[in-house]
Amino acid sequence: MKLSAMRALKSLFAAGLMLAAAHSHAQSSDHVFRVSAIPDEAPTELQRKFKPLGEYLEKKIGMKVEFTPVTDYAASVEALINKKVDMVWFGGFTFVQAKDRSKNQITPLVQRAEDEKFKSVFITTNKDINKLEDLKGHTLSFGSESSTSGHLMPRSFLLAAKINPDTDLKRIAFSGAHDATVAAVAGGKVDAGALNISVWEKLVAEKKVDPAVVRVFYTTPGYYDYNWSVRTDMNADLKKKLTDAFLALDAKNPQDKVIMDLQRASKFIPTKAENYTAIEAAAQNAGLLKK
Repeated sequence: MKLSAMRALKSLFAAGLMLAAAHSHAQSSDHVFRVSAIPDEAPTELQRKFKPLGEYLEKKIGMKVEFTPVTDYAASVEALINKKVDMVWFGGFTFVQAKDRSKNQITPLVQRAEDEKFKSVFITTNKDINKLEDLKGHTLSFGSESSTSGHLMPRSFLLAAKINPDTDLKRIAFSGAHDATVAAVAGGKVDAGALNISVWEKLVAEKKVDPAVVRVFYTTPGYYDYNWSVRTDMNADLKKKLTDAFLALDAKNPQDKVIMDLQRASKFIPTKAENYTAIEAAAQNAGLLKK
């Protein structure tokens, strides 16, 4: 091969490397950080709640942040495990399921301070129902089957009170979401329902439910619940940026307060997988998770 031809070939090769590098850089700079959440409320409500938080995270991590809705609780678990999304707002039980399904490859980053002692409420319009034992022979709606506060923990407290929902109640139903459970009780479709205390308080505050008509007759003891989780193999620097961003949110700052109010949080705190061992045990005892 002539010298001039070799030089031309080298130039072409070098240009190709530069083009490939530029293309690679473009792909990495175009990367979108995708976030999802268990669908424990209507999709439009989840999008509304996430918007200011997403805009805040974009500035903190230097990446475009998009909310990716999922159809059900199981889909949120699969989306994170299969790298369809990068971070998910899990309930305690869905976190345990994701940890179990991924063989401990899911890491919880932060939780709201409220999630250290989260609670569920049982509601009814029936004047004859005033304690858990009164539910015998009646109909009851849980939320989603995979909901911590809308199914697993209410079921666990029923079992502790010697009430088997599957045999002692006339019928149980699954509404799919906390707000749907309230609608089912208010509309007379079921005699009682169990849901997340935070959603209940929000609906009462927004006057979407009349607590004089639909009333709380039992509030559970506290337990660990929701968290923001990522895959364990996430880049350590990105993981730290995300954690620091959540921990930096301060309700005294007006812009941060908008985010905190929508997330129904006083502040975010670090969390760890060990916090959810009681949830895991409850799931196993209720036959909802294999030992």
